[in-house]
Amino acid sequence: MPESSPSTPKLYLEDLAPGDRFTSGEHALDAAQIIDFATRFDPQPFHLDPEAAQRTFFQGLAASGWHTAAITMKLLVESGMPLADGVIGSGGELSWPKPTRPGDVLHVESEVVEVVPSRSRPERGMVLMRCETLNQRGEVLQRFSPKLVVSKRPA
Repeated sequence: MPESSPSTPKLYLEDLAPGDRFTSGEHALDAAQIIDFATRFDPQPFHLDPEAAQRTFFQGLAASGWHTAAITMKLLVESGMPLADGVIGSGGELSWPKPTRPGDVLHVESEVVEVVPSRSRPERGMVLMRCETLNQRGEVLQRFSPKLVVSKRPA
């Protein structure tokens, strides 16, 4: 799968077709990032304290799912989905089949599932994507199926 980069041409609705695939860059995660995010946004013991986390469902420090989602968004915006007007969500489904751990190096693999031009807004359409956030071992840590608002190329 080709990795998109800042030099990658920006894509419009007409450029996308089911089966198109994108791979983001990487983000290395450590315990300090996990604890910092959790302190500010999801202050639960299994995200904050490695010792306390050993006695929880996770049996060790785990990143908040929302932290994994935020990193996924960063990777999509910076290198994983070169949409001309940005990655604009309109809903979707999200799941976390495995916890994200300190030492994980995340990247996102995305695939276009469906492209639907809008009938009421001819300047745009909706694109259904399938995005998986994986670690360095290829384990799927997050599945995300966003519906994105994508602009058509200006006339």
